[in-house]
Amino acid sequence: MKPIDIAKKLNISTSSLRSYEERGIVPKPSRSSAGYRIYTEEHLAFFDCIIAMSPGFGMDITSAVLKALQRKELDDALWLINSVQVAAFEDKILIEQVNKHLEHLTFEKAMTIGEVELQTNIPPSTLRYWEKEGYIKSKRGNNNYRYFNSYQFLKVLLMKFTQNAVYSHDVVQLKKYIRNLEEYNVEGVKSIIDECQKLLNKRNHEQLHGLYYLNRLCSKLGLI
Repeated sequence: MKPIDIAKKLNISTSSLRSYEERGIVPKPSRSSAGYRIYTEEHLAFFDCIIAMSPGFGMDITSAVLKALQRKELDDALWLINSVQVAAFEDKILIEQVNKHLEHLTFEKAMTIGEVELQTNIPPSTLRYWEKEGYIKSKRGNNNYRYFNSYQFLKVLLMKFTQNAVYSHDVVQLKKYIRNLEEYNVEGVKSIIDECQKLLNKRNHEQLHGLYYLNRLCSKLGLI
């Protein structure tokens, strides 16, 4: 198969095919006497897998999985997949936590940056960066320490959700919504929670689609 044939079939550029090859995500193809790349059905299965898996698992995990399959390390590849699915489930729990905090919102309560770190496992450097970028806000106490009220803590949890999400236009838009939330806009938080739940469901669907092509590739490689 010629590169142009695969590129047209997958609706991507031939430069993308070369890029995947250079990154080691697909096996190196043989060359014709004229020096042109010759792709096989196995190569097509790898390219199919990249296109199908990357929306739900991200390019880094997809690359790592396909490199492991080239080394015939199926179990390592499956554990990588498992780690992403665990993270997705943790995001589901996180959104449920946001819902719970929203039901018992107490505006008077305030937490130091250290207390927020303990409850969220988000390092202070990340919290300070988010504040600098306008996603969250703190107030300074008499000791000049940062204090986050309960509403800002909710925004911290929502920003944490975006960390595990695969980069996409939807995630960029979600972060904009979080940044633009006005103080104590409870209905706005509810709306963002709904968007997060939609993204989680969409991620599940995309991952299922990617796993179908991963299974096909493993069969073609004789790994299952």
